[in-house]
This record gives sequence, C-alpha cells and structure tokens, in this order.
Amino acid sequence: MNDAGRVQALDCCWTAQNTRLPTDTPTQGSDVPTVRQLEYLIAIADVRHFRRAAEQVNTTQPTLSGQLKAMEDRLGVELVERSRSRVVLTPAGSEVVEIARRVLRDVREIRAIGVSHNKKLAGVVRLGLPSSIGPSLVPKLVPGLKKEYPDLKFYVREELPGALPNGLAGGMYDIVIGPLPFAGGEFETLELYDEPLMLVVAADHPLARKTSVDSGDLKNLGVLALEAGHPLHALVEHYCARVGANLLKNYAGNSLDTLREMVATGLGAAFLPGLYVKTNLTKDKSLRVIDVAGRPLSRTVGVAWRKTGNGSSKGRYAELADFMKQTADKVIGPL
Repeated sequence: MNDAGRVQALDCCWTAQNTRLPTDTPTQGSDVPTVRQLEYLIAIADVRHFRRAAEQVNTTQPTLSGQLKAMEDRLGVELVERSRSRVVLTPAGSEVVEIARRVLRDVREIRAIGVSHNKKLAGVVRLGLPSSIGPSLVPKLVPGLKKEYPDLKFYVREELPGALPNGLAGGMYDIVIGPLPFAGGEFETLELYDEPLMLVVAADHPLARKTSVDSGDLKNLGVLALEAGHPLHALVEHYCARVGANLLKNYAGNSLDTLREMVATGLGAAFLPGLYVKTNLTKDKSLRVIDVAGRPLSRTVGVAWRKTGNGSSKGRYAELADFMKQTADKVIGPL
C-alpha cells in the first residue's frame, strides 16, 4: 500500500473518534456552511471515498452524504463529482477545501486557548509522519504520552515525507515528525534523535559472513532503495555513487517492510534506518545486519509545528515536542 493516505489506529488513545468539532446549527436561510460540513468536505478531499471519509470523522455515510448535499444546495454549486468508481472534487470544491482547512485550523486554535489554561494538555492533536518512521517510533512514544497526558488524543496519519511540510503549513496537521530539515521557514523544529542507516543483506549473501565492512567492500554491490522522491532514496543514491555500489533502479520499495522482504529473497542489499532495524530485525534469521566502518550514512529525525497562530497553540506544541524529545531519549537507546 502506498504511504499516502494511510491512516492507522496505533493505540486506543490514538484515535480519530474525538476529532469532530462541535455540531453547529445554521441560521435559518443562511448560505454559510457549518463547521461540521466543512469538516466532512475535507475528509472527502483527503480520502476520496465516502465510506472511509465517514469513518474518519466518526459518522455514517448517509449523514456525511446528506450534509455534503445540504452544503452544495446552500452554496448553489456542486463541490464533488460522484460516481461508483471514484470521487473527484470540482474546481469550486477544491477552492472551498483550501479555505475550509484554514477555517478549521483557526477554530481549533480558538479551542486551544481554553485548553492552554489547563494544567495538562488535552484535546486532539493531528500528527503526520512517514511510514519509514511511524511504526517504529510511535509505539515507543505512546506509553509515556498516555501516562503524562491522559486527556490528549492523537489522530495519526502516514504521509509521504515530501507532502508533510505542505500539510503542516495548510493546517492538515498540527505537528509532524520526519527527517530534518523541513522545507520552508515557517516552522519551529526540534531534533528527536539521530540514526544510522544500516547495511542489511540476506543470510546467504556473500557479505553475510562478515560483521563489518568498509566502503571498498561495497563496490558493485547491488543496493535496493525506497521509491525515487523519498529522502531515504536520495541519501542511498548519493552514497552508492560515492562508493561505487550499484543502485538497482528496476526495483524500488514503497515501504521499509517491502525492502526488507526483497532483501530476504536475495534481490539485493539495503540501507535501513537504525530504529527500524532495532525494532524489527533483531530476531529475523533470514537477514544479517552488517556494520559499515564509520557509519557514513545517517539521518536526523525531528518534530515540527507552525510558527504562526496564537501563542497558546504554539506553546502547546512546543511543550509536546519537548516531552517527545525527553521520551525518545529514554526509550530509543543507542542505535
């Protein structure tokens, strides 16, 4: 499955059930959409499917469809083209979605003003992160966050790394976790941890007999990588060019698990993130992890949030980022 659009319930406290904003009742004869209707439209724009959109905002498909039709009638324009096979936004629908994201972001920041006066953080935080980080990191962060902030709920969405900055800037996410640096200057960032990219080969690979290699051993080595456009692809591509390894462009994984499976079948070697290796590969007898002298490949993972917005929301996310950093320092350990 492609990274984009995957939504995971990673823990009972990390749920979309509480992401709905309070229901509002329109004034009789008003042509202004309700906050709920804007939320429904955004959900449709994100997943392009009525049933999944309804699940995302914790309502029924008939309710979502009816409210969307009511909004179209109120505005006097079609927002979504409907068919059995697909859901497509009209040009007017795309314009409304862009504005709706800003409106909902402002509404949430209004609510955050009250939340910020509580002793503990509470409410819903929308977190975006790539699949090359999420499954390894989030389960390690959840227990500490759940204990420290019992009233804080996370709605977690996996996304392609390149799309995270735009999603954060546009209000789709409150915070994002991903490889640093983040594009654009409108974000505050905090480093969470540094990790090496570790060489992994099949158990019967010629290099599997070694526990350590240097760059000379990698010449002409067939190397697999994630799809082009992913930051990890660029890192591995540049390194392969430097040491004379052969990046196998006819094969590309869309996830770290896919790369892992291709390596196990003998298609090639791969450089995988240290946290992923530590979490998933320590007991995998079909693979061998080999240390490269000097560990020349690495990446920095951090958390980012918008500089703009009221002081309450910015302080809220800064506090959360700092606690994530403290937790990561305790639970990840050496990589």
